[in-house]
Amino acid sequence: MSLILFACVVRVRDGLPLSASTDFYHTREFLEVRRRLKTLALRLAQYPGRGSARGRDFSVHFSSAGDVACMAICSHRCPAAMAFCFLETLWWEFTASYDTTCIGLASRPYAFLEFDGIIQKVKWHFNYASSAQMGSSLEKIQEELEFQPPAVLTLEDPDVTNGGMNGHVQMPLEPAPNFRMEPVTALGVLSLVLNIMCAALNLIRGIHLAEHSLQVTHEEIGNILAFLIPFVACIFQCYLYLVYSPARMTKVVLMLLFICLGNAYLHGLRNLWQILFHVGVAFLSSHQILTRQLQEKPSDCGV
Repeated sequence: MSLILFACVVRVRDGLPLSASTDFYHTREFLEVRRRLKTLALRLAQYPGRGSARGRDFSVHFSSAGDVACMAICSHRCPAAMAFCFLETLWWEFTASYDTTCIGLASRPYAFLEFDGIIQKVKWHFNYASSAQMGSSLEKIQEELEFQPPAVLTLEDPDVTNGGMNGHVQMPLEPAPNFRMEPVTALGVLSLVLNIMCAALNLIRGIHLAEHSLQVTHEEIGNILAFLIPFVACIFQCYLYLVYSPARMTKVVLMLLFICLGNAYLHGLRNLWQILFHVGVAFLSSHQILTRQLQEKPSDCGV
């Protein structure tokens, strides 16, 4: 009997199933575990990054990061390190295939049906590969589990059956999976420096104009906002470059739009070259944010 019996990818915020492996097991006990897995998927946002719900014959393991979670039903003989190595590999494969915007816009169950074949392929690999073939990745996961154990439940607990939380869940301080970004480039550092400079210029001009306007008139409130909103957008662009965030594309477009509209509104207070400089820095920062991706998964942890 295989160690990994079933796997699926779900959206964390609402438990929507995005893709799943083919189900070849139809025993009453297995179908009951499937039902409880679906209930557990609806509560993933309340759990840490890794967790296990154990039963007599089967275990459910889950691993989530961002808005994507991978879940698996395994035989009770399946080592936890192997299960979580499988889930991490599956997570990398899925997030490399679909961006956060597509995932966020999915409105129907199993919207990424074409990914089912990849789940089957990865599941087969882990079911039939030896520990030596998995290499250092299995040791790495084992070390992470020892340092930061996953939340532990049992399949008979009310929190798995009914979706409520109880005292069996041991919440670690931080989610287990970490987003690892590619190294910062020289052009990326330049975009950060220029963005901070633009933010400082916007803040200084906005505060100066606010002090002047409060003493004279309130008619320039639009100009003050046109300085301060791009200031906030510039700072948020720096954050998006340094820290991974779900739905990056949407956030980048919004920040770019705020900066462009703010500078267009300030046409009377800035000359054309100043406006082009601020807009050019915004476009450079947006490009750097979108080109700085998550690091590729380790070569020995996949298929």
